[in-house]
Amino acid sequence: MNPASLLATGRRAMLSAFAAGAISVAAFSVPQYFALAPAALALLYYLWQRADSPRRAAALGFAFGLGHFGTGVSWIYVSLHEFGMMPAPLAAAATLAFCCYLALFPALVGSLQARIGASPPLRFLVLVPALWTLAEWLRSWLLTGFPWLSVGYSQIDTPLAGFAPIAGMFGVSFATCLLSGLALLVLGAGRARVPAVAAIVLLVAAGQGLRAIEWTRPVAEPVRVALVQGNIPQSLKFDPRRYAVTLDTYRRLVLASDAQLVVLPETAIPRFLDAVDPRYLAELAHHAGSRGADILLGVPLREPGGRMTNGVVTLGASPPQRYSKVHLVPLGEFVPPEFGWIVSVLRIPLADFDSGSDLQQPLEAGGARVAVNICYEDAFGEEIIRQLPKATLLVNVSNVAWFGDSLAPAQHLQISRMRALETGRAMLRATNTGVTAIIDQRGTVIGRLPGFAEGVLTGAVQQFTGATPYVRLGNVPALATAALLVLWIVCLSFWRGIGRRVSARVESR
Repeated sequence: MNPASLLATGRRAMLSAFAAGAISVAAFSVPQYFALAPAALALLYYLWQRADSPRRAAALGFAFGLGHFGTGVSWIYVSLHEFGMMPAPLAAAATLAFCCYLALFPALVGSLQARIGASPPLRFLVLVPALWTLAEWLRSWLLTGFPWLSVGYSQIDTPLAGFAPIAGMFGVSFATCLLSGLALLVLGAGRARVPAVAAIVLLVAAGQGLRAIEWTRPVAEPVRVALVQGNIPQSLKFDPRRYAVTLDTYRRLVLASDAQLVVLPETAIPRFLDAVDPRYLAELAHHAGSRGADILLGVPLREPGGRMTNGVVTLGASPPQRYSKVHLVPLGEFVPPEFGWIVSVLRIPLADFDSGSDLQQPLEAGGARVAVNICYEDAFGEEIIRQLPKATLLVNVSNVAWFGDSLAPAQHLQISRMRALETGRAMLRATNTGVTAIIDQRGTVIGRLPGFAEGVLTGAVQQFTGATPYVRLGNVPALATAALLVLWIVCLSFWRGIGRRVSARVESR
């Protein structure tokens, strides 16, 4: 038996799919060997090509997904066990269950591509890229959505990222899946090798050409910014005995800054705004206002009617404004009614927030129009563009300390870079423990602080105006193209099936 046959036989095929999924994680953030993502997908395509049934193809897709998410989002266990105080066996079971849920999406792609049926070139150059793109989009909104580790993020530093300002991250995912199909043709036998190589060159060249386009233009003068990283240990963040130390830490770091725009992390003040000493807030506001500057302060908000939101408020020269987080984290910031029992297991403070309005406008602060987003809100591209093209600057405030020293902070930085590239706007990231960074409009990190260290990142950041095609149209071009391609293949398969049945009847006569 030759090695190829051995790879695609029985249990070895499942292990190969699982290993491919696990290895593909190395294409993201750390260590960011971007070629591993299309290579892993090409191996999955090969296994699908040799699968003898839709059920088998679904199982291979599930194995790939389990390896991919089981490795890539294993940090969920850290949040549940180390900081949520969930017993280790229960936290491990919950993490595994969540990864199994996520693995259902590549399993769905495997089943559908086998059921619909198409010749190998069309299947892996058209059908699978389209289905994979649609499956990633489905995963991004079903049950409030979890778009983490979508394959497009792995290509943020490659020519394929040039498609992001046009078709967003899902467009980059499609291009990556197409590259995998072309690679499979190159590695196979037959006359398709030369056209496949030519197509790879064209695809990469097109992406590189798009990267050279300036989709937005500078406006006004650069803003002097200071991003504060307090490095408050998550285990102590909500300890009442630590509260005074937390206030002193942020006071000291803010008062030492002379920037026009000072940004503090998510829930930098771990107490509702109306419960914070007014003299403390007045001191910060006076320091900023006396210099014509502004502070963006992450703090929980409580309204007279009882609504509670995860928010950001302005202090300083500009009129008081606030932003309330729209896209909340299930079981972290709100508890669905059917999961009320979990409150007795998890010890997560401030886990009953209300969602803010999705019609909020950019904040006028530091001489810029700032589109604020909180923590993993920036994983949802179409939600970020709601405040564009009005906003001239993007700001993300986060507290990824919930996930410890894991892959999560670096993965989140990669997501923020994609949002900057899609929108043609600089992105400022102020976090509690990292990664605090300044990202330019091309998605390039131009400054960052080391993780798990107190500090202030300063710099001059250019504002931008105008709109990329993605800002104007969102995910519609990528998703509509993918849906139409699937429909086309379905129609082709349908008519071919009719043709085969007609031919069979004619021959039987």
